[in-house]
Amino acid sequence: MRLDIFRSLWGYRGEMRTVLEEASASELAGIEARLPLEPEARVALSGSLAAYGLDYIAICFTDSAVLPRQHATPAEHLQDLGRKLDWASELSPRFVNVLAGNDRWPLAQQVDFFGRALELAVRHGQFCSFETHRARSLYSPWVTLDLIRQLPDLRFTSDISHWVVVCERLLDDPADDLTPFVERVHHIQARVGYDQGPQVPHPAAPEFAAQLAFHQSHWAAVWRAQKARGYESSTLTPEFGPDGYLHHLPFTDVPVADLTQLNDWMARTERSHFHRIVKIDQEGALDARR
Repeated sequence: MRLDIFRSLWGYRGEMRTVLEEASASELAGIEARLPLEPEARVALSGSLAAYGLDYIAICFTDSAVLPRQHATPAEHLQDLGRKLDWASELSPRFVNVLAGNDRWPLAQQVDFFGRALELAVRHGQFCSFETHRARSLYSPWVTLDLIRQLPDLRFTSDISHWVVVCERLLDDPADDLTPFVERVHHIQARVGYDQGPQVPHPAAPEFAAQLAFHQSHWAAVWRAQKARGYESSTLTPEFGPDGYLHHLPFTDVPVADLTQLNDWMARTERSHFHRIVKIDQEGALDARR
């Protein structure tokens, strides 16, 4: 199994041509970015991706960007999802990463919503990977595990940093059995969170070594589960971002780290981490045959 790393466009303010050139030169598999809502923008993005030979992971929000409207019904979310999956087909994405639903809906409503969302994905010929995210339906590991019990065909984008914040701790207690979730993760968004926030100031800082180790342990478990399911490749997007995630100094509002450097560090570190895991597993398999 290989690791395909994608470039996030969250927080990027430059020219599309520049970021695609950088992604191609860095031997990245492609970009992960919001689905353009305007037809002209979709045509332009499709042409640019083809010109640089890059893949695309489409990000799709149901109802509205990031935070859902609190009065929007599941039916409105589903109608919006169907429209956006139709638009996504114009770009032939590797898959569609969906930030879906609302955290306020009761479980029965969540189950019905995701069952219908899976039907929409099939109808539109798109593979949907549903992202764990605060304010959305998958804001909590316990709600997600309840959904899995009733909808085992769900597949997920794991951004476990959100769950660390929601639960206000690293999920490393023996009682925190996330195996059913790990076995269904399709895509990783690699960001390191901590008990009071979704993004540490810098993942290389020694004071956040425990947080980095927890996230890496989770990602390694995902890779092993994917390999056991026959995956030929795993996808990962480093996703340190702005918008209150990136720490700033008080009074001056100066960022404590450079966003691009954070994501580049994460990409290099996880590529090396992935190869270490592969090597360990290969050596273990050889020892078992001796």
